[in-house]
Amino acid sequence: MENVSAVTSFIMTAYTELEDHRYLYFICFLLLYIMIIAANSVLITVIYIERGLHEPMYLFICNLAVNGVYGSTSLLPSMLVLLLSHHYEVSLTNCQLQIYCLHSYAIVEFTILAVMSYDRYVAICHPLHYHVLMSPKKVYAAIELSWVIPFIYNALLFIFTVRGTFCGRIIERTHCSNFSLFKLSCFDTTIQNIVGLASIFVSPCSQIVMILFSYAQILRICLFASKESQTKAIQTCTPHLLTVINYSLGCFFDVIQGRFNMSHVPYKARIFMSLYYLIIPPLFNPVIYGISIQAIRVQIFKLFGGKK
Repeated sequence: MENVSAVTSFIMTAYTELEDHRYLYFICFLLLYIMIIAANSVLITVIYIERGLHEPMYLFICNLAVNGVYGSTSLLPSMLVLLLSHHYEVSLTNCQLQIYCLHSYAIVEFTILAVMSYDRYVAICHPLHYHVLMSPKKVYAAIELSWVIPFIYNALLFIFTVRGTFCGRIIERTHCSNFSLFKLSCFDTTIQNIVGLASIFVSPCSQIVMILFSYAQILRICLFASKESQTKAIQTCTPHLLTVINYSLGCFFDVIQGRFNMSHVPYKARIFMSLYYLIIPPLFNPVIYGISIQAIRVQIFKLFGGKK
């Protein structure tokens, strides 16, 4: 067993499928990263400087944008470096750090979306008590917990990743993940796989249940509401629903292609599926909210077009 701890780096073989056009992919991913940073920065800046947007819904949107920057920064810079390299090698430490960042990004995203769904539920189903149930103190507490709890929860699961020893070096992905590392372990990983599956039911399934409950109550109220109230509810909930669906589809794609045999799917399509939830939501979330919510759209126009 002398070689049990010999593996200190991994080869990301997915990049061999991209090397024929590496510079084209490099430019594409660089532009995507710049667009993500720019779009989310504009949204964060507008909400931060405009006091009229310091309301629960907008503060949650701001945190969603911050998390989008965090998630894309955890992935894209390392991809850009690997695209220009010729060995596609990642150290064990960097691989583990990336796993922690990407997993915490995913949990924070679902947690913020769940809190946002509760905010919409209170606004539509209990409008007279909204300012009591969503007081500034409670909103800031919800925002803090949306970050603190996922990071602590992910740290507890991360213990299994840090303590692992690996005998294989080949990862057939563009980035590291817990499941891809467990497959390279020198020892039996049944316990880790069970814990990993169980953690899915704790998070994000608990957040998804909260989102479904909130919208079930909103739908119940809308069925007996006036036409004007139904229209207002649809306008209020549509951006959030689009965000939830978009992100959930991305996570579903990644889980499916990571845990099941997808050899019948073209390799580049699998790469796209694994990157979807890390690139598309951070890119389109600020666009969805910036275009569909008038209060934000007006402030963006003011920021770039002057007071007029």
